[in-house]
Amino acid sequence: MKAWGFKIKLVLADSLYGESGDVIRCLEKLELEFIVAIRSNHGVLMPPGSRKRYNRWKAYEQKLSHRQTETRYLREIIFGKRRRTRYYQISKINTPDPTGDESWYIMTNLSTDLSVNVAQLYSLRNWIEYGFKQVKNELGWADFRLTDYQSIERWWEIIFSAYLLVSIQATYFQLSDQSNPTSTSLVLSSNDSNIPQHSQHSQWESGTTWKSALNNLRLIIQPYIFYCLIQPWLTVFNIPGMKRGFLKLIDFMNDFRASPVSFPLAS
Repeated sequence: MKAWGFKIKLVLADSLYGESGDVIRCLEKLELEFIVAIRSNHGVLMPPGSRKRYNRWKAYEQKLSHRQTETRYLREIIFGKRRRTRYYQISKINTPDPTGDESWYIMTNLSTDLSVNVAQLYSLRNWIEYGFKQVKNELGWADFRLTDYQSIERWWEIIFSAYLLVSIQATYFQLSDQSNPTSTSLVLSSNDSNIPQHSQHSQWESGTTWKSALNNLRLIIQPYIFYCLIQPWLTVFNIPGMKRGFLKLIDFMNDFRASPVSFPLAS
């Protein structure tokens, strides 16, 4: 990814990668800053006579989505002398001295002492996980039945294209467009006549969730998929008007726009 020109500011990962020496050595070789989770029994090499010590707990405010912030506590764990790589224990509850099950641990090589902010930065990983959960569970990220790596990559490309198609229907893009009145919109707003007509389908979902968008887009592309399946039979049996009717229905589907994405962004 670096060779392709990606600018990687910070790597966040769970304990599967935090406990992988190969992963950590690779990050260090690439000189990338990271925050990774580690297990409570994580091992650290120390010189003879060194000891492990715990700093005092520090309170910080953990931001939560659509809820009030909650107080959490964090403390640094120092193995011998403090090095570039630092270790922290973080409480899961509002108590400065949690038990083993009420806390978790992270390891970081951030160049600055961010103290309590390190927990806030790591919490961004939850949103990454949430986004990929849709890809893995709903769109079948791991459902490939291939062994050739290039074919697997092609499958992943298809999955991410579908994920993008669904994601641009999200409410976020609609709100973004409202704040940018000068953009050239592709949207057919709720007042346009075609949207209510599409929504008359018996399986149409009126919600604004990601899964609602996925359901509705599946309905939109059904005429094209069904036509592709039935088209070979139309070359065998000439049924007047069937092809013309399918193409007309596909034209109606092509008129559907659910998300206000500007032409430059869409291109």
